[in-house]
Amino acid sequence: MNEKVYIPPFKIQGIKSKLVPLIKSSINIDENTTWIEPFMGSAVVGLNVAPKRAMFADINPHIINFYNQLKSKTITSGIVREFLEEQGALLSEKDSEYYYYIRERFNQNHNPLDFLFLNRSCFNGMIRFNKKNGFNVPYGHKPQRFSKAYVTKIVNQTKHFEQMLKYSDWTFLCQPFEDTIALADENSFVYCDPPYIGRHVDYFDSWSEEEEKTLKKCLVSSNSRFMLSTWDNNKYRSNPYIRSIWNGLSKITQEHYYFLGAKESNRNAMTEALITNDL
Repeated sequence: MNEKVYIPPFKIQGIKSKLVPLIKSSINIDENTTWIEPFMGSAVVGLNVAPKRAMFADINPHIINFYNQLKSKTITSGIVREFLEEQGALLSEKDSEYYYYIRERFNQNHNPLDFLFLNRSCFNGMIRFNKKNGFNVPYGHKPQRFSKAYVTKIVNQTKHFEQMLKYSDWTFLCQPFEDTIALADENSFVYCDPPYIGRHVDYFDSWSEEEEKTLKKCLVSSNSRFMLSTWDNNKYRSNPYIRSIWNGLSKITQEHYYFLGAKESNRNAMTEALITNDL
C-alpha cells in the first residue's frame, strides 16, 4: 500500500489521503460504474480512484465552484500560479492585514481563488464558517507561506486534477446528500465521507444521529453498492453507531492520524472504519 496518492489543491479536515490505498483495494468498479460522492470534501478518494464517470457533491458551494471553474477552464493551473504568486507577495509584505482583507473580500464576493488562498494560509488549514456562512478561520501567521516551492506544489496538485477532467466525465454539484444519493442506481458505487457523528464538527455544517439514520436509509433504498468512512474508536471511546445504525454490514478498519485541527489534543491516532455492503 505504498502507491502514490495524489493530493487535491484544498486542505480539508479529516482528508482520507492515508486511507486511499485501503479504500482502493476494497472496492471493485469498472468503466460502466458511476462513482458518486455525496460528501465531496477535498475529493481525494475520487481523484485517486479515478473513475471514468463520477458525480461529486457537497453542501459547501465554494469547493464546488472552484472545481466547476476548473472544469470549464475559467480557472487553470496557470491562473492559480499567477494568483498565488501575486497574492503571496502581498501577504509577505502586509502580513495579517492582508489575510483579513482577503477574508473579508471572499465573504463578500466568494471568489474561488480567494478561497484557495485562505485555505492555504489560514490557521491549520481549517475550513470553518459562522452561522451567516462567513469564512471565519483566523490567520496562520506565516507571511512567507507562499514560497515558490509551495506555490508550485499547489499548482501541480491543480494541474493533476485538471488533467483528470480532460479524460473523465465528472460532474460537480452543490446539493444535500439525499438529492445526490437519489441519483444512484444498481450501476453506481456511492462513497460517503460525512462529518463524523459524535465528534465536534468545524467544517460547513454539523451532523446528527437523525442525519446518520437518514443517510443509511438513502443508501439502502438506492440499490447501489456503497461504502461509508467513519470513526471506529480512539483511545477514549468507541463509536456506538457502528453497532446500532450500521449493524449487519461489513467493516474494514485501519489506524489513521489527523494533523489538521484547532487543538493539538484533537490531533490523535484514530481507528477508522470502512462500512460497506460490497464484500
